Amino acid sequence: MSKEENRGQWGSRSGFILAAIGSAIGLGNIWRFPYVAASNGGGAFLIPYLVALFTAGIPLLILEFAMGHKIRSSAPGVFAKLNKKYEAIGWFQTLIAFFITTYYVVIIAWSFSYLFFAFTGAWGTDPKAFLFGDYLKLGDAPSTLGNLGASLGGLNLKVAVPLLLVWGINYGVLRMGVKNGLEKANKIFMPLLIIALLVIVVRGVTLPGAMAGLDYFFTPDFSKLTDPKVWLAAYGQIFFSLSICFAIMYAYASYLPKKSDIVNNAFMTGLGNCSFSLISGIGVFSILGFMAHTQGVSVAEVSTAGVGLAFIVFPEAINQLPGMNGLIGGVFFITLIFAGLSSSMSIMEAVVAAISDKFKLTRVQALNRFALTSGILSLLVATNGGLYVLDIVDYATNQYGIVIAGILELVILGWFFNLESVRTYVNELSDFRVGKWWIWAIKGTSVLLVVILALKIKGEIAAPYEGYSWTALGVYGLGSMIIITVGSFIMAKKKGSQEFEDKIYTEPMKNELELDLD
Repeated sequence: MSKEENRGQWGSRSGFILAAIGSAIGLGNIWRFPYVAASNGGGAFLIPYLVALFTAGIPLLILEFAMGHKIRSSAPGVFAKLNKKYEAIGWFQTLIAFFITTYYVVIIAWSFSYLFFAFTGAWGTDPKAFLFGDYLKLGDAPSTLGNLGASLGGLNLKVAVPLLLVWGINYGVLRMGVKNGLEKANKIFMPLLIIALLVIVVRGVTLPGAMAGLDYFFTPDFSKLTDPKVWLAAYGQIFFSLSICFAIMYAYASYLPKKSDIVNNAFMTGLGNCSFSLISGIGVFSILGFMAHTQGVSVAEVSTAGVGLAFIVFPEAINQLPGMNGLIGGVFFITLIFAGLSSSMSIMEAVVAAISDKFKLTRVQALNRFALTSGILSLLVATNGGLYVLDIVDYATNQYGIVIAGILELVILGWFFNLESVRTYVNELSDFRVGKWWIWAIKGTSVLLVVILALKIKGEIAAPYEGYSWTALGVYGLGSMIIITVGSFIMAKKKGSQEFEDKIYTEPMKNELELDLD
């Protein structure tokens, strides 16, 4: 068996595409995109959204697919191959994935619990009180160093038990490898996810008031197109929903066979993800329209995003359905479970691949080390105050960590690397060729991310996130970013296996990609 075969390889192109789309499709497609679209111009938002897809999302996918495919390594190896001092950037992206894993699995655990609750009606007539009180047992938010520990409380077994189930599923799939684990799992999960979503859509659009919800979602407000914030929201949504700039797509592309169509794969992944978002929006807002109709209020009053939509608003809507309440509720939480699992597996794979590549560990050895460490840390989020940890760490890693990682990646690859050689490389492999616009799209996105980061920092100074104390934001948010940053340099300084050192350091790249299909 060759070293490349031992490392893992996709069994088919469809397997890779399904896995890449599965990675991109996550909880945010269901509970974030519809709200962002509706609050930023409705149907008119689709214009900047599609512009962002073709000028930032797909170009970035092409770039990461190309680099991972050529260098045949995870993110740390890709950046180290460019220059040894850049390896820390790859670890920065990988550790972001590590931190995201620790809380993402907990949300999937909630979804498993709510799948059961949907059939039993356990959330009763007040889903908000049930979520925060009966289920999460949420206490007061942390405000000082002295009450950080007290705010966490003890381990919540209602969350910890399904959390073990989520870890068991992810561990079992990843242990089986790329072809027999990730590929086969996504070939099962993705069709079931689509079927479950279509059930929600069909039931939603047949409810009274559904058209009011869809009007709110799709009615274009073209005046919004002159607002820079709407365009930034569109680019932000694309950027955060495609699993780019935090190590995943480098690892996935490194498992592709040498003769793989990079450009078409990127387009199918980007378009597949965005299509799912649009269909999700139809399902979500048709049901929100029904809910508004039932309560005699506007759709805007019941429209929300995030945890509130999934675990409060939708249970309220399910309570008001004229029939099949348990079935529709169960199907909705099944969509969350499948979307969450397909994404969590990809996030974990980014970390496992990085550990395995550098230290020449077997896949199982790398997985065991990762799962043990991340699994223990995830118990912190399964405490009574775990929601606060989850919320702050998610904000820090997604709103700051990934943006910073994207800036570093695009500045190095976009301004100090010969992008023309990457364009030539992917065009030789692909049926559909990209023009020089692709190079300017990469460079332009790097500038845009700097603007997004500056605006976020400005807004943060004016009003701390969600009214949290600076202490809580500092410990959980800034603390996470410090650990990620310091950890990146430590991991980069550690000596890798001799095979890694030979592959990455003895033959540094000459600032360009060279085509080699032998």
